[in-house]
Amino acid sequence: MITPPTFQDVLRAKRIINRHLQPTPLYNYPPLDRLLGTQVYVKHENYQPIGAFKVRGGINLISQLTPDEKERGVVTASTGNHGQSVAYAAKLFGVRATIIVPEGANPVKVEAMESQGAEVLVHGNDFDDAKDYCERLARENGRRYISSGDEPLLIAGVGTHTLEILETLPDVDVIIVPVGGGSGASGACLVAKAVNPAIEVIGVQSDAAPAAYLTWKNRTATQSYMRSEAEGLATRAPFMLPQRIMWQYLDDFILVSDEELRQAVTLYLEKAKTLSELAGAASLAAALKLQDRIVGKKVALILSGGNISPEKLRRCL
Repeated sequence: MITPPTFQDVLRAKRIINRHLQPTPLYNYPPLDRLLGTQVYVKHENYQPIGAFKVRGGINLISQLTPDEKERGVVTASTGNHGQSVAYAAKLFGVRATIIVPEGANPVKVEAMESQGAEVLVHGNDFDDAKDYCERLARENGRRYISSGDEPLLIAGVGTHTLEILETLPDVDVIIVPVGGGSGASGACLVAKAVNPAIEVIGVQSDAAPAAYLTWKNRTATQSYMRSEAEGLATRAPFMLPQRIMWQYLDDFILVSDEELRQAVTLYLEKAKTLSELAGAASLAAALKLQDRIVGKKVALILSGGNISPEKLRRCL
């Protein structure tokens, strides 16, 4: 069983990440306040160099590989943002990276991975097919396999986004975070509960890919169907390291529809003049669904990424 990261691990990750990344903005938008009837602050992880929060974890993990692991190179599976994170960090630290993506992967994300110098291989119908092939490939060629969820250094790295929220807005009441594999939500939990246990952390996933939600609810690994267009939320099987953290600390977990995600993408454009992918807009979709519950509270929405393809953006609009 993998040992979960701690709040101290997040603090150590912050020192590493600060050498390579600037903190992302936390902006308040009065039109969103008016829409939701409360104070809303958007954590702009879509402003990262790769357009997504995952880059924090990639830098933290790859910076700490052993010399032998760096020499052998790394291999991982991804629907896009995790792969971009590994590709970006691998280029930064001079490590060879291979990313396995499923058929139909977001072309914007695939191009970004290749532009960072990563080798991109296409295999399988969805993320879980790509992950199975990736694990087999790692065993065959002896390269360091990087799980997109079950990696303590990834979780500690991405948890720094919540550390930045609390540095800017220490009296935040609620943090809403999208959940795919769960690294972002588990990192948010570790930080928020260590600093102020009264902060409510709420996860959100698409009801068209509810494996993480069902696993959290059932308190046991639960696989499910995957029909969501939001590739950042789209897994058929859970990652258990983030789940163990969320079982302990996550206050609530809700589901939204893909249509609600599309509406939230459009609202981000209209009200905040910012571009979100479907997964990134999940926190806003959840806030709209929880409107009565969050009235009068200071709410931080983690906009986890902005890597939407033109085709999907057209559908949203």
